[in-house]
This record gives sequence, C-alpha cells and structure tokens, in this order.
Amino acid sequence: MTGEAAKTSEATPQARPPLHRHGLGFLASGLLAFAVDAAVLETGVRVFGASPLVARVAAISVAMVIGWLAHRRWTFAIRSKPTFGEFVRYAIAGWLAAFINYCLFAAQLLTVPDMHRMIALGAASGGSMIFSYIAMRYGVFKRL
Repeated sequence: MTGEAAKTSEATPQARPPLHRHGLGFLASGLLAFAVDAAVLETGVRVFGASPLVARVAAISVAMVIGWLAHRRWTFAIRSKPTFGEFVRYAIAGWLAAFINYCLFAAQLLTVPDMHRMIALGAASGGSMIFSYIAMRYGVFKRL
C-alpha cells in the first residue's frame, strides 16, 4: 500500500455494522433505556410519592445517559471514547425525542385519567422512537 493509500485507509470511518446487528442493537439499547425509564418512574411514584408527571422527568434523565452509552456501543458500534461534544449532540436529540415522548405521555394521562401509566409510557415511547433513531443516525453518530 502506498503512503497516500495508507493515509486514505486510516481516515476511512469504521464500517457500519450489518443491518441485523444494527437493528438488534437499536432494539436492545432502546429496551434497556425503556427499562431504566420505567424503573425510575415506578421508584419515583412508589417510593418517593411523586406524581407520574414529575417522576418521569427524572426517569428520562437517567434513561438518556444509559441510552447514549448503549446506542454508541450496540447500535452504531462506535469504538472510540465518548466525547463531550457527542454527548451534547445526543442530549439535544434526546431531549427533543423526550419532549415528544413526554407530550404523548402527558396527553394520554390527561385525556384518559384511568389509563395505567405503563401503557401510556409504552405508547409514548413507541411514538417518539422514529424521531429518536433519525436524530441519532444522522445527527449524533453520523460518520464523517
């Protein structure tokens, strides 16, 4: 390999993971973040007596950090160390997705007061998932 070819090879971004691994990584990362979200939500309501709307803010915050680390490793196979800039991009995209998610969650609980909070959580999470993936794929973990 010539010197110029070696430089080009080194500058090439990592290859994307196979589609099935990418999809499974997205699913696994999302399920992990969802489980953390649900656990913190239930803890806030049952242990601390917070309303579901207040407990959800803390739940989203904790789940967001877990989701960032899981997505960068499992979904997008990023091997380099996390950077502050990457986290800021993830946080912006994550809070936009969380805003969509929270609005859907609150709308369901306010319009159907006897709806169980876990059903509202699942529906809201599913509703914001598409935006979240697009923001992560093309905004946070884009390959240069």
